[in-house]
Amino acid sequence: MDERGDGRELSALVQAAFLAAANGDPPGIGHDPLRLLCRTCVELLPVDGASISVMTGAAEWETLYAGDEVLARAEAFQFTLGEGPCLEAFEHRRPVLLPDFGVDAARRWPVFAAQVAAEPIGGFFAFPLLSGALGIGVMALYRHHTGWLAPAELAVALHLVAMATGVVLGMRLDRLDADWWAALPLHREQVHQATGMLIAAFGIPPDEAFARLRAHAFATGRLVEEIARDLVVRRITPADLDR
Repeated sequence: MDERGDGRELSALVQAAFLAAANGDPPGIGHDPLRLLCRTCVELLPVDGASISVMTGAAEWETLYAGDEVLARAEAFQFTLGEGPCLEAFEHRRPVLLPDFGVDAARRWPVFAAQVAAEPIGGFFAFPLLSGALGIGVMALYRHHTGWLAPAELAVALHLVAMATGVVLGMRLDRLDADWWAALPLHREQVHQATGMLIAAFGIPPDEAFARLRAHAFATGRLVEEIARDLVVRRITPADLDR
């Protein structure tokens, strides 16, 4: 069969699995396309979880859907530390494939690897969501056991990545300008609020304000979201981050 035939078969396979995931929802759940895409990843690929995130860089990263707490924690640590496979995939505009996560991550991001060492991650695969040359986010897959994805499995994964890109672009209301972020459902709103509090308190630019949040989180062994929440509810003050 020629490549066009192979592509049609692959597209039909993925579409059928996506529809099966939607039809398998209990009544009243609703058909969230991001959740259905992540479920389809688990159905079609030898992986145990999937997530879809949008980002403009290390300081602006929203996890739109994470299939389980393992991925949610892995992404939270990457956001806090400013390193890891999702950020590298986004920044370099290419997949980051870690078939032996414990060894590969320890070599490339030792601090991040130490933080997630207790998580049941054997393999981790991060794919950038691209619109032309513009990066808009990342789809992440993980599994409990180690090992590569086979070429045919990678082809399925890339097809699902293309579908995820289309969904995220739709959420951006087809806008690729500076205002698109405000149209998304933000789960790290308190991080942005806390960053604004530091900007106002110290008269510093946003990048430096976020760096202070991240540094305090690292120094105290906590997540950026936890520090931000404490600032917003006044458990701590901006002066506590200036010590």
